[in-house]
Order: sequence, then structure tokens, then C-alpha cells
Amino acid sequence: MQEKSGFVPNVFLTLAYRPDEFRAFFAYHDALMDKDGGLTKAEREMIVVATSSANQCHYCVIAHGAILRIRAKNPQIADQIAVNYRKADVTPRQRAMLDFAMKVSTEAHRISEQDFSVIAGHGFSDDDIWDIAAISAFFALSNRMANVTAMRPNDEFYMMGRLPK
Repeated sequence: MQEKSGFVPNVFLTLAYRPDEFRAFFAYHDALMDKDGGLTKAEREMIVVATSSANQCHYCVIAHGAILRIRAKNPQIADQIAVNYRKADVTPRQRAMLDFAMKVSTEAHRISEQDFSVIAGHGFSDDDIWDIAAISAFFALSNRMANVTAMRPNDEFYMMGRLPK
């Protein structure tokens, strides 16, 4: 990671406390975030930024906001989504995706058939819906661990994707 980005993200340093859990965490992270499918990699990061903001996870909003800016090639989108995804420059389809992700993240017990109908109506497949839910649920865990450990974002994340190279 240090060779690729020039620094070691604090999440690696913090979670290395338990090596077996570290490996499992990142294996599942990569399975969710680095796969092909109906969601773009930028949309996957949108889910992380929106739900992490709702969960008040400083680390994930900043770190994944940087990744979102880079993947979306948009220096403003992460800030817009972190503050209020409902007013962000996203498509109606992405707004439906984020509505569903937020409900999974904050009120999963209230998910109903109507929620599945609404999101399917925006063209999401069953696999896409699973991915949205899984990303939301996984980052709920991540957000809580980051908060419990007082994980701070690396300074490098703040400027990534904001200015052209």
C-alpha cells in the first residue's frame, strides 16, 4: 500500500492489532468494493461516504471521500454526499441507491418489500441490491470500529482528488 499511495493508511495500522481479523476484514472489503457488477466503483464509494457520514465516522468519510473524488473524477461529489446526499449532484438512480443504503445502515429493521420494489424500479438487479446492502452493513462495522479506536484519517487523504495532477 505504501508503494502504491506513498503512505500507509491508518486503518491498516489500527486493524493490524489483530492480524487474522485484519486479513478477513480486507478480504471482505475487496470482495465488495473491487468487483465488477451493476454498481460502478464510484457508486460503491458513494454508499460508503453517505453511510459513514450518517454513522459519524470521520476516518471513512475522509478516506473514502478521497477515493470517491478520484473514481468519480469530481472534486466536489464526496463533500456533497457527506453533508447531504439528497442535495448532491447525483442521478435519480444513485439517489435511490443511497436512500436504500442509508435505510440499511440506520434502520435495517424497517426494510420492507416496498423498499425492494422502489430500488428495483430504478433498474437495480437482485445482485446490485445485495451489494448495496452488504456495503452498507460492512461499513457500519467499519465505522463503529474506527470510532471505538479513535482512528484518524491520514493527512494525505484530505487533498486527494481535489486538484488535477
